[in-house]
Amino acid sequence: MPRNRKKRISRHLRMNPPPMEAPPEEGPGPGPGPEINLIHFSEQSFTEKWLSSLEDLPEHSDEGQTAWIDITGLNDNALLRETAERFGIHPLVLEDICNTGQRAKSEDYGDYQYTVLKMVSWDEDSMQVEVEQVSMVLFPKVLITFQERPGDLFEPVRQRLRQGKGRLRKEGSDYLAYSLLDAIVDGYFLLLEKIGDQVEVLEEELLSAPRTGTSARMHELRREMIFLRKAAWPLREAVASLERSGPLSGGTTAVYMRDLYDHVIQVIDGIETIRDILSGMLDIYLSTVSNRMNEIMKVLTVIATIFIPLTFIAGVYGMNFALMPELQWKWGYPAVLAVMAGTALWMLAFFRRKGWL
Repeated sequence: MPRNRKKRISRHLRMNPPPMEAPPEEGPGPGPGPEINLIHFSEQSFTEKWLSSLEDLPEHSDEGQTAWIDITGLNDNALLRETAERFGIHPLVLEDICNTGQRAKSEDYGDYQYTVLKMVSWDEDSMQVEVEQVSMVLFPKVLITFQERPGDLFEPVRQRLRQGKGRLRKEGSDYLAYSLLDAIVDGYFLLLEKIGDQVEVLEEELLSAPRTGTSARMHELRREMIFLRKAAWPLREAVASLERSGPLSGGTTAVYMRDLYDHVIQVIDGIETIRDILSGMLDIYLSTVSNRMNEIMKVLTVIATIFIPLTFIAGVYGMNFALMPELQWKWGYPAVLAVMAGTALWMLAFFRRKGWL
């Protein structure tokens, strides 16, 4: 991938600071099975603890506080049903949360806003794109998030809440939802940066010494980009829907949602750019292989063409007719060899003068 194009893609990359060590947390802490992380915050206060079940969830929050309930793991159907019953979540929404093959979307259910989208990351071991579905249920004072597995892009948001930096504690659940959406979109930029590095390595390999594995790797990256495009395009529609209507479309969050929509467009442009580069690289690879094959065939054709008259001469004097005068000539054998060598040298000179060699 050319460096100037790589810079254009990474220019919009808004890196979050590395997460600091979290303060001690109350509760049992994350363990096997589903995890429930509860965060209560306001401008003046912050509490965070791990819950073993929803029974430990407070019935009422303090006035002015916002609650973020992060549930990791979708294999406990009883927990999910209990969550839906406690917060009045529609059964169809619960079905969408459990079905991890959902397309990114946002729907308004009156009392709450339901949003589902794909969170992407790069696996350094398999060198492939990892995709996880994230569902958000946004209430006026409560945000519930559902994730498939531990490990996410939300840790920088948690650190900002813990440290009280920025305006995150001053705002409500709508701004928190925007911050999580923004972290997910930033993950797309990080992923594009990783894939851009892979494309750059492949491009250098393609121009220097392409191998059989080069083509296979290009096809793998093209499949990854197609998969990533399928995740990013619905994300654009979901963010646009949130920008037009719902709790994120009004107040101070509206301008941030417009900025987030612009970032999603940049992600899609970056995906299309890398796809075009990979398509061009594949064409170059096929052209290089074809040209190399043409060079090989040209050399073999020249060799075969040179041996055609030599084979003819050898065939004539191999017929063993009794009255062939050259068969009894003392210098016949060296003369025939000299004629054959002269013919080959003349043909080589002729081919070089024509530019065929």
